[in-house]
Amino acid sequence: MSLKYTKDHEWIKLLPDGCALVGISDHAQESLGDVTFVEMPQIGDAFKAGETFAVVESVKAASDIYMPVNGVIVEINPLIENAPQTVNTSPTSDGWLVKISPENPDDISALMDESDYLAFIRG
Repeated sequence: MSLKYTKDHEWIKLLPDGCALVGISDHAQESLGDVTFVEMPQIGDAFKAGETFAVVESVKAASDIYMPVNGVIVEINPLIENAPQTVNTSPTSDGWLVKISPENPDDISALMDESDYLAFIRG
């Protein structure tokens, strides 16, 4: 499955095992500037769609990151703790933030695909 996007600039990708990776879009990381720290949730934390699950701090600002769908955190990207700049260099692959177990994987399909997201950010 390809990436799906939210209006808050998060992306989510459903994996073959039924879990999903969540991160921020290339557009979001460009807007933030150089990422210096990411405040992550704990494994086992549950979030509803739209709830803040992380905070990305950059040289410009700190930004809340919102959960795209209801889910439980099953893994934190270990790269991000030691190399938060991975969010800048590889936001939609190596720079993923968390792996979740979505409450309802079908909710992911309701989000924007890449062409809709690109149209959205162009206004």
